[in-house]
Amino acid sequence: MNPLVLIVGRLATEAKGVRGEPFAAGRRYFEAVARAGGMPLMLPPITSLVHDIPDLLRQVDAVLLHGGGDVDPRRYGQEPSAEQLYGIVHEHDEVELAVVSAALELQVPMLAICRGMQVLNVALGGTLSQDIGGESHWFASHEVALEPGSRIAKAVGSECVTAGHCVHHQALDRVASELRVVGTTADGIVHACELQSDAWVVATQWHPEDTAADDPQQQSLFAALVDHT
Repeated sequence: MNPLVLIVGRLATEAKGVRGEPFAAGRRYFEAVARAGGMPLMLPPITSLVHDIPDLLRQVDAVLLHGGGDVDPRRYGQEPSAEQLYGIVHEHDEVELAVVSAALELQVPMLAICRGMQVLNVALGGTLSQDIGGESHWFASHEVALEPGSRIAKAVGSECVTAGHCVHHQALDRVASELRVVGTTADGIVHACELQSDAWVVATQWHPEDTAADDPQQQSLFAALVDHT
């Protein structure tokens, strides 16, 4: 059986062909995992299931955290202060933080993308910049310089990601002590980090799934996730 890759879903308001309000996650993530040889599974963001998450993670092979709205600043010890904050959902924060904690405890391989990287940082005690200002990282492609020998550099086979597609208005501020920054853009914003321990836990601020179907460099991150199961 193909390795099982857990993807945490979102509350949603619209979907075709279903009854009632749906749970959802972006199709591109599922397809990228499938191309890499994994079997993607979605965990719905139901907070009553939080206590069962460690048992669930013992039955899967990897975790993928994906993009979405903002983490509630109260989760990292701040009051909401930026007018640009959007998409804060208690259920998303509660379930994803629980998934990260359990995955780290069990050393489950993990790829955390955009919001996912921010959740990872917050779970480990780091903080976020509530708004980085401007629109330079909102639906824009950036070159990301990677640290030689890092897990991400090895995965993409290069010390530079030539076209990282970004859709974010926040960024890591105080980086958790258990994370190591391994990639930045020219303006100094953290775009890649990884866990200091031996566990294969890596994170990107850009969205590799957006271009993975046509860009082998981006698809290689999903292949590396599956290969480390």
